Amino acid sequence: MFLGQISRIVRMQTSSSTLVLRGISSMATKALLADLTQAYLAQTGVSVQIESVGGVDAAKSVQADEAFDMVLLASDAIERLIASGHVQTGSRCDWVRSPVAVAVQAGAERPDLSNEAAVKAAVLASPTLSYSTGPSGVYLEKLFERWGIADEVKARIVVPPPGTPVGALVASGKAALGFQQLSELIALPGIDVLGTLPADVAFITTFSSGIPTVIAGDATRVAAVQSFLQFLASAGVEDVKRKQGMDWL
Repeated sequence: MFLGQISRIVRMQTSSSTLVLRGISSMATKALLADLTQAYLAQTGVSVQIESVGGVDAAKSVQADEAFDMVLLASDAIERLIASGHVQTGSRCDWVRSPVAVAVQAGAERPDLSNEAAVKAAVLASPTLSYSTGPSGVYLEKLFERWGIADEVKARIVVPPPGTPVGALVASGKAALGFQQLSELIALPGIDVLGTLPADVAFITTFSSGIPTVIAGDATRVAAVQSFLQFLASAGVEDVKRKQGMDWL
């Protein structure tokens, strides 16, 4: 759906001068959502305010029935919230994909990451490692287990404190090798992003949106949220997603 169509729908549904929509997301899409909400405001006059926190904390807030109009998390997290009854069935909309990338401190030696064997060798050679506690971190833990090195590297893993990006630990030298969504690494100072994981071990997170059940009774607000979520998934914002290191669906 084109922006002009969305704008007309929103104006018919509610007064855009007073409507403010609130959402919660993980940190992985924070910068992208900041750009997209500004574009949406310019097109429709509707203000969308997104609180970005750790994915686990975001899910807990929705489970506590906090007053959010939308939730934007990894697809598996949205499915769990639907299963628990906290997000409306049928409201899931996939809107962006994000690859996992690798970074080292700026100016540091760049390990070979051309294939699975090279990545494994780089992990084994690194004195310290860090990855997020989100979907990419879960994937890496399973990958290390499959390689049979989980116990060997366990003591070298630096767990990022809540709200601290992996890239910040890499920039400070606390972690020699960092793995995180490309969108969370791409704009951080003090690091060199080496690229995404090679095809044979690539990991792509699909981010989805959902509408919490707490607003199910407000048809006007639900319709306004649906219009914004359609905008997020529309072809017209592909370039914005690319600039933030993400791919569109």
